Amino acid sequence: MKNRIKKVRDIINEAEYDSLLIDSDVNRFYLTNFTGSAGRVLFTPENEYFITDFRYTEQAANQTDGFKIVELNKDVVESINDILQRDGTEKLGFEAKTVNYYQYGKYDEKFKDIELISTEDLIKDVRMIKEENEIEMIKKAIEISDKAYEHILDFIEVGMTEKEVALELEIFQKKLGGSKNAFDFIVASGKRSSMPHGVASDKVINENELITLDFGTFYKGYCSDMTRTFVLGKANQKQKEIYNKVLEAQLAVIDKIKAGMSGVEADKIARDIIEDAGYGDNFGHGLGHGIGVEVHEGPNVSYKSEDDLKENSIVTDEPGIYIKDWGGVRIEDDLLITKDGCEVLNSSPKELIEVSI
Repeated sequence: MKNRIKKVRDIINEAEYDSLLIDSDVNRFYLTNFTGSAGRVLFTPENEYFITDFRYTEQAANQTDGFKIVELNKDVVESINDILQRDGTEKLGFEAKTVNYYQYGKYDEKFKDIELISTEDLIKDVRMIKEENEIEMIKKAIEISDKAYEHILDFIEVGMTEKEVALELEIFQKKLGGSKNAFDFIVASGKRSSMPHGVASDKVINENELITLDFGTFYKGYCSDMTRTFVLGKANQKQKEIYNKVLEAQLAVIDKIKAGMSGVEADKIARDIIEDAGYGDNFGHGLGHGIGVEVHEGPNVSYKSEDDLKENSIVTDEPGIYIKDWGGVRIEDDLLITKDGCEVLNSSPKELIEVSI
């Protein structure tokens, strides 16, 4: 954690503010390893504080490293103000995407003679490049999801609902050590597979339908995110055609993506293949996104990205084709970006699987 503290301190040293308040849960965990539900991180000109109440002081002392633990004995904003005044803060940066209007009003009222400066995504670039232990946690989360996919291919049957499949995925991943779902699982069968975010419904799964599963889990604070599409029964010619085109685009990204490439350039690898096949209008979302302590974090990998890919960032590669009133296909792996290419972290097969019924 001390390395992350240093990186934030370097940001502050080059910023127009001299102190920084972290309110967001994910950035609190990233910077401190604290897994409780209440606490704020405060950097002042000379010190780093973890501020929490009586319920969590012992936990904070055990989990955090490099922070002075402050136990609240009055209103949290007043307590923060006491520290800011004592440490000589003149300008305070705060997380604009986390602080709501009411909270900002309290800060503005209580932090006398301190200029408030909004910041946006300033921890994003720090989190984008994964440390070795983070990579190992993400690999473990992915391993759990890969095993869950193998299990579900044996579990699924005609007549089950999409929600039953989603529940089995959740239970199986938790049995293997997953702490919670990475997001609301997508289980989209038949015509519903044309919805990129077709969250599991009460629809009954029928014979010879395309089924798209998009799911993931958290392991020790880090997540996986994978998608596979298969057919329960026999695939018809159009299903095979669409599937193979998506697979071609997905594999082309794996072959060409590397550090230094822009998110737009990476997206274009897959998009050109799908557009050339006549399905450009059926691929409406970006190629992918970073994963880590959040299932959607930097870098953005899309046709409107402003990010460049960094070595040791982990991104999803998830092109798709979606045809209304017919169905859709998406295939997704998590990729560790390297200097000259990438490492595919998923081990699940990607050829079109026809599950026997």
